[in-house]
Amino acid sequence: MQAVVGRNLDSLDSYRIETVARPEPGPGEVRIRVVSAGIGYVDSLLCTGRYQIKPPTPYIPGCELAGVIDAIGEQVSGLEVGQRVAASPFGGAFAEYAVARANSVVPLPRHMDFELGAAFWIDHTTAFYALRDRANLSAGESVLVLGAAGGLGQAGIQIARLLGASVIAAASTPAKREAALAAGASLAVDYTQPDWGDTLKRMTDGRGVDVVFDPVGGATFETAFRRLAWGGRHLVLGFTGGSIPALPANLALLKGASLVGVDVRQFASVYSPEGATALRRELAGHIDEGRLRPRIGVRYPFERFHEALESSADRNRIGKAVLTVAQE
Repeated sequence: MQAVVGRNLDSLDSYRIETVARPEPGPGEVRIRVVSAGIGYVDSLLCTGRYQIKPPTPYIPGCELAGVIDAIGEQVSGLEVGQRVAASPFGGAFAEYAVARANSVVPLPRHMDFELGAAFWIDHTTAFYALRDRANLSAGESVLVLGAAGGLGQAGIQIARLLGASVIAAASTPAKREAALAAGASLAVDYTQPDWGDTLKRMTDGRGVDVVFDPVGGATFETAFRRLAWGGRHLVLGFTGGSIPALPANLALLKGASLVGVDVRQFASVYSPEGATALRRELAGHIDEGRLRPRIGVRYPFERFHEALESSADRNRIGKAVLTVAQE
């Protein structure tokens, strides 16, 4: 089969399309003929050895895909050959065939095509787990979404609205703020402005926001925390801003606020695979009923995988990128 392969993690330039053996599913696994692969910020980190877990080499990128089940390993039930599915392997999606754990596989809702299936699950599962389960978001509360034009930020906006919250989007350019408003945010703020915290305070009539949805970190972190309302929750989802920030502990005390870590990878693969499966099924129901509709940002053909990987680290990108591996 054809696959994108990196022989080392030095740089994206080390990755090439190669002919490799087709993988075989082991116990509790299925093999999927890949049609589309989603591309996220974590992919650029994994490919260059900058993620918290370094993958073994040779490494095939891609942690989210959609396609058709081609083979089933032992100890798998509820799935069948020929079924249209999405899955979240830890690498391997940039290939004609990929193996994934059966508990990471989700049958595609009837109204979802392969592109949307590849772009949807990680970001929306993360946002759903973060806002509903970790923040206990209630209808009528307010959410500040940082990095609101990226794939995870857009998912955060959609899930917050689904749960009945109002959303203020923080993004760095007019185009990004427009995209966030189109995704469902009520207001948008430019967090590159030195007084953006004051602007946010005015937007909330001095009260602040109930929840901060933060995949950015960096210089925006403390300002966002300071704009929490009493009893607010600041969700830490990642550090696309580059640096890992520190926070004066007295701020949490003064606001009665919580700093909440969100690691959907460990939640889904280690601590609660069954809970993650149930969460994905609930999301599928929302899609089938038309309450959620993800958006594709940029599409790349398989041979342009280098551009696709580079785009995952490009903070100017709007929306989710997808790699087309094969035709349906």
